[in-house]
Amino acid sequence: MSTRTLISPAVLARPRGRALYWSVFTAVVLLFALAFLFPVYWMVTGAMKSPDEIARTPPTLVPAHWHLGGYTDAWDLMQLPQHLWNTVVQAAGAWACQLVFSTAAAYALSKLRPVFGKLILGGILATLMVPAQALVVPKYLTVADLGLLNDPVAIWLPAVANAFNLYLLKRFFDQLPRDVLEAAEIDGAGKLRTLWSIVLPMSRPVLGVVSIFALVAVWQDFLWPLMVFSDTGKQPISVALVQLSQNIQLTVLIAAMVIASIPMVALFLLFQRHIIAGISAGSTKG
Repeated sequence: MSTRTLISPAVLARPRGRALYWSVFTAVVLLFALAFLFPVYWMVTGAMKSPDEIARTPPTLVPAHWHLGGYTDAWDLMQLPQHLWNTVVQAAGAWACQLVFSTAAAYALSKLRPVFGKLILGGILATLMVPAQALVVPKYLTVADLGLLNDPVAIWLPAVANAFNLYLLKRFFDQLPRDVLEAAEIDGAGKLRTLWSIVLPMSRPVLGVVSIFALVAVWQDFLWPLMVFSDTGKQPISVALVQLSQNIQLTVLIAAMVIASIPMVALFLLFQRHIIAGISAGSTKG
């Protein structure tokens, strides 16, 4: 069966048709690249402008004089190393807790098939319909009663209950070949051994996707860390940028935002192959 496209194969076979196709393709790619990369360029170069130049109207596309002092001032004045480390600790703990508990729950619902498993899964998915703002007060009261304020555990525990990631893992586990699991069971592997030696190695793509979702969710969260951490020295970078921006020049604040975004951009660039593989695996299997 032939595939229908905007340009027929007969037109593409002609030199003029190929030239038109590649011209349009190149123009579209350049426009999309400009739309996505220009805000990044504007932020990076904005930190290199002088305070007077960044407030100038109309704005300048290229800094008249390149000033790198904004980045060094942001690093020192806003105590970025401390707040970045706080964010790393909170994100790493939330990622580890979520990966352990969500994977165990998804494996149980998918392969162990407990009694009322579908009802439990439905209840978990129903929490996706509840606005996150409606859960802030109950979560805060619970954390305060447990004495976990100004403690990274207050970030880790709520991150465990992520219904979307749990459902994503369960759907992937449902699509794993059952004959492989049965062969492991015949060889004498128990449920935990099957999970550790068979299921997890086969689930690396979706585990990479869940990991990215978990890390980004903690890294960009603002409201919950603001409520939990009243101690300025323990606040993550998302809260510190707002709390410490009152008496800071705009160029220094923009530089701090650039530095704060580097870890997530680097993480995506390093693991983009695994992310795309996980998303495509979850959408094409079954």
